[in-house]
Parts: sequence; structure tokens; C-alpha cells
Amino acid sequence: MTGNTSARAVLFLCNRNAIRSPMAAVLLDHLSGGACQAESAGVRPGEPDPLSRLALSEIGLAIPEGPRPVESLKLGRFDLIVALSPQAQHRALELTRNLPTPVEFWHVVDPSLVDGSREQRLAAYRMVRDDLAHKLKERFPTSAF
Repeated sequence: MTGNTSARAVLFLCNRNAIRSPMAAVLLDHLSGGACQAESAGVRPGEPDPLSRLALSEIGLAIPEGPRPVESLKLGRFDLIVALSPQAQHRALELTRNLPTPVEFWHVVDPSLVDGSREQRLAAYRMVRDDLAHKLKERFPTSAF
């Protein structure tokens, strides 16, 4: 994760815009104190995910909007697109082939694939939340805002 740390408009893109990308957008908005405009979208919209909302609420944050498709956004206004799944990376590269917007890929596991009790599944969501926070702090140090 390298590149321009001063991105002011960042789009996080994942498969369904229900877990990873909205978590990342909310976390970056929080970490930057609102100095960075972070948004999220999906390759195809899914349904709101209650465990992602719970994992964020545990640290005092909330996902403000429901899932939306990437096609509903004007991608040229973003300084950076961060793809959080291989499918999202492929779609982002397709959609930006004629734009100067850089696309980065961050490998982030999909916690919805974890089986087990509710507590075991929630633990997977917490790990993704914490992994995203770590990646964001590394990629966008507070000095960048």
C-alpha cells in the first residue's frame, strides 16, 4: 500500500457494498476527522449486513447508507479507488481504463464466508474491522490530513 497519501476523495469498492467497503469508508472518514471524503460501492449491491453494523457500533461508528452499485457514481471525481476483492479490482480497472484515477487492491477477507455461532461470525467481522483500520492507518497516516 503505497502511493499518494494525500487523497481527499477515496472510493472503496467490494462485491456487494455491505461489509468491507462501507466499513472502510466509515473508518477512513473517522480517522481523517472528515478531511477525506470516503465513499463505498459494490460491483453489485447486496443487502445491509447486521454484523458489519454491529462491529462498527462497538467502536461508536455507523454505516450511514445502504448498499449501492458502482455504476451509480462518477468515478472521475475520486483521487483513488481501493478495491477490496479481486472482482472489485477487475471492475474498477474496467471502469477507469479511460480515467487517470489510480486503483489499488487490498486483500481483505470476506467475513460473511465464516461459519459458526453468531459470536464466531462476529469475531470474523471484528477482525476485518481491525484489519481495515490497520491498513488505513498505514496507507493514510494522520499527518496526511
